[in-house]
Amino acid sequence: MSAFEFNGVVRFTKVGTVYLIATVILAISAINTGNNALYIGVALMLGSLLLSGMASKGGLKHLHVDVGAMGEVWAGRAGRGTLHVRNASRLWNIRDVVLTSDVLAEPVLIPLVGRRQTVTVEVSFLFRKRGRAHVSAVDSYTRYPFGFFLKKRRLPVTSEVVVFPQLLGGSASTERFRSTSGEQTSANRAGTSSELHSFRDYARGDSLRHVHWKKSASLGRWIMKQTDAESAKAVHVMVDPCLPKHGSPDDFEEMIAAAATFVWHASRDGFDVTLSLPRATFRARDGEAASPLFRALALVEPAYEPVHQVVDRHTVLFTLGGQHDAKSA
Repeated sequence: MSAFEFNGVVRFTKVGTVYLIATVILAISAINTGNNALYIGVALMLGSLLLSGMASKGGLKHLHVDVGAMGEVWAGRAGRGTLHVRNASRLWNIRDVVLTSDVLAEPVLIPLVGRRQTVTVEVSFLFRKRGRAHVSAVDSYTRYPFGFFLKKRRLPVTSEVVVFPQLLGGSASTERFRSTSGEQTSANRAGTSSELHSFRDYARGDSLRHVHWKKSASLGRWIMKQTDAESAKAVHVMVDPCLPKHGSPDDFEEMIAAAATFVWHASRDGFDVTLSLPRATFRARDGEAASPLFRALALVEPAYEPVHQVVDRHTVLFTLGGQHDAKSA
């Protein structure tokens, strides 16, 4: 928590504390001496305190915040976005507003929000976990107008975003992808481009001419044929969501992060990536955004029962090593 943040609604600043003590001392002197000039001075000082409270309260009371555009958001990484701050007051301008929230990477200072005006500010969002994240509140602070009080008001916000899994750092994930892709490329050198290389699940956009009807009939879903030419720059990734008894939620999250990192490296290096999950398959061809794959990984939940999946010999399988019913094609 920053120095200016607090859990209440109003707090005296150092300047306000000194000002209040001076006002009390001047009031005591006025009472003891009966000096009219001192009474006038005390009245002016008390009026300034009252005006400061009214101005800051009137400004924050009419502030409204909406979440604007937000790009791809990854767990553990700051992502750029915007906030629309609107001052609905017809009387008060509000200055030096600071916005904070659990989902903001750092506090945001807005120098001025004029009455009946909307200000758009760029912010950094930071989410710790993958999945659906809800932005429900933003705290606003101000010392306007004289700096005597630090006022706070919690602004309700309604926004939802899908946070992509965390991307693992270091060289381990890079080396894993490099070795796998190297093995696959060397395997593709044998045979002509029309020879059958492997099988995979159907993904949106596939041609029905490549359906392997016999295997599809035996498994109860469409299975696609891949030739050597098609597999030369293709990677098939499968995630087994079964969480064994000895596994933990942290182990599951680490596995999802490893799968997302692998897909990120593959798509960045120009591979056609196919991601297979239970009951769903996603594909990102070279030049296409892999966002649907990362979104699917962001929303996958652990399963506590074995699931049936087709595992080809060239498939990159991410699993916790528990017992599952993944079948080899």
